[in-house]
Amino acid sequence: MNLFENLFGGQQRQEAEDFVNRYQQGHPTEGYSEEEVMQQYQKVAGSVPDDIYQQSAEESFARLSPQERKEFFQFLRQKAQQQQGAQDFTDLNQDGVDDRYQDPHELAQLTTRMRQQQPGFLEQLLGGGGQGMPGNPLAKGALAGIAAMAMRKMTQR
Repeated sequence: MNLFENLFGGQQRQEAEDFVNRYQQGHPTEGYSEEEVMQQYQKVAGSVPDDIYQQSAEESFARLSPQERKEFFQFLRQKAQQQQGAQDFTDLNQDGVDDRYQDPHELAQLTTRMRQQQPGFLEQLLGGGGQGMPGNPLAKGALAGIAAMAMRKMTQR
């Protein structure tokens, strides 16, 4: 039995497939609630291998425009700076934005490193305790995309 079957058997499988379809059909920030996104993300984030997570994150970020990726990175950076011992975000040209993270691949590598170094950190920053994600549709869209793309990849294995 594959990982997808272990996580999403029976009725949950249909709900997961529905979630993936809704993600693929609309804009990444629309079509689901914050609560549903967090439920789906938490199911896959702690279970999928790093390579699947990073590929899923890259596909998710590729669906956002460069401006949306920039805004998501700025939000992520702001939230991380509020946490002690949080991820260091190097701004190479000291202009207030590390332009590398407008690239889906670079942003996916960053989120994968965050997941590896501090498990649960993204969930905490983006939705823990009801703080973070509400009011930030890009955060919701990023997590929805990572979850949906990881689910899709697990079903293809």
